[in-house]
Amino acid sequence: MDDKLQKEMERLVGRAVAGDKSAVEKILTEIQDLVFNFSLRMLGTIPDAEDATQEILIKVMTHLSSFRAESRFTTWVFRIASNYLKDYKKNMFSKYPLSFEIYGEDIEGGAEKDIPDLAQGVEQAILEEELKMSCTNVMLQCLDKESRCIFILGTMFKVDSRIAGDILGISPEAYRKRLSRIRARMAEFMGTYCGLEGGMCSCRRRINYAVASQRLQPDNLEYTAMEPGNDELMHGFKNAMERVDDLSFVFSDMPFYHGGREVKAWLQGFFDSEEYRTITEA
Repeated sequence: MDDKLQKEMERLVGRAVAGDKSAVEKILTEIQDLVFNFSLRMLGTIPDAEDATQEILIKVMTHLSSFRAESRFTTWVFRIASNYLKDYKKNMFSKYPLSFEIYGEDIEGGAEKDIPDLAQGVEQAILEEELKMSCTNVMLQCLDKESRCIFILGTMFKVDSRIAGDILGISPEAYRKRLSRIRARMAEFMGTYCGLEGGMCSCRRRINYAVASQRLQPDNLEYTAMEPGNDELMHGFKNAMERVDDLSFVFSDMPFYHGGREVKAWLQGFFDSEEYRTITEA
């Protein structure tokens, strides 16, 4: 977030705390995409990310008076979101934990050639891209929550190590060391299994297996249906850049989405709700 936007957000927070409902709505609308994309990478599925986004936005709103401008507003939002998401237990992967070993075994046992064409007439390139987006988010779930948060902040959001350390409550040096180890572990797995990095798996060849195992639904392409966000806005949130390891390009280039349709509909309904009026008038 650049200095101009940072100052504007600080002004909005001041107005919101003073009781200006339009400022509250502006703040939540501005950060909903940031929170949704962070939640999606942390939780692995769109429905779980939408649910968590709603709860995080409420948490941000009800804690606005605690923002002291001692850090950037985005840093403060990331801190709230990361603390919440690391403790989040309602998502699918909290109930069914994943690991690199489990995911690797699944790739090796995919039996791609034994499954008939299940594309249901959908263009293969579209299914391939859908599977790629789903797989990369699922792959992140192989990391423990703390490591996942570090990797997402460093590789996708490219947050400066000083700011990331502030968000996570660790020193910049500790953050850089942990990020380097996590990147190396992810690169090792991808080099063996991900076809985008020369590994054994191929999104194109895995389409029918993914459909057969109900991980890909040609009649319900969630990522394809989502509206791409503004990449310039995404870059605006990145306070400083860190060099991204070559083997992490798959993650660093992942799309930035506008908040899912459920989040947009919920946010508009929330602004019109009795609950919202009660909170803002308290």
